Amino acid sequence: MNFIFDIGNVLLHFKPVPFLKSLFGEQAVIDTMYQTIFCSPEWERLDQGFLTHREAVDIFCTREPSFQPEIRQTMERLPDMLTPIADTVALLPNIKEAGHRLYYLSNFHSDLQDYVLGQYPFFNLFDGGVFSCDVKRIKPDPEIYRNLLDAYQLAPEDCVFVDDMEQNVTAAAALGMHGVLFTSADCVKAFLDNL
Repeated sequence: MNFIFDIGNVLLHFKPVPFLKSLFGEQAVIDTMYQTIFCSPEWERLDQGFLTHREAVDIFCTREPSFQPEIRQTMERLPDMLTPIADTVALLPNIKEAGHRLYYLSNFHSDLQDYVLGQYPFFNLFDGGVFSCDVKRIKPDPEIYRNLLDAYQLAPEDCVFVDDMEQNVTAAAALGMHGVLFTSADCVKAFLDNL
């Protein structure tokens, strides 16, 4: 069986509001950074690989010129938000030892992709994967799933797709994969135990 993992909020924490609270004390600044950066159309374009980190920063600073220092700080510190979810990471060696293969499929920026692959050794357990920024598609677009399946010659019925977003799990299931909606590592463990 092939286990395909989303990254954000499955393998690594992605919690913008607590992250922003760790950077700034004023609620007005936190709210502005959240709306300007994380709720922007540019955030999705970063995931799609249509914008560079620098281009996005320039757009954000033009949109909110009075918050330029805070915007630059937020964007520079994004890697600090992406810390391992220990319970999920602890399952990865067990999945490999049981004879299964590991892949990732994630909406991700190119700069952050380079960071996490270099920072966290558990990615060495993976047999491959696809980042949205590399294929110019984001979940739940069926094409990003097909890209992964084609790249590694995987049969959908032999794949378990784990994601914290219901629409992404639904899209995978529509292609014939086994979908697991991630709420905690226990749901992955339960699926693994049932195999």
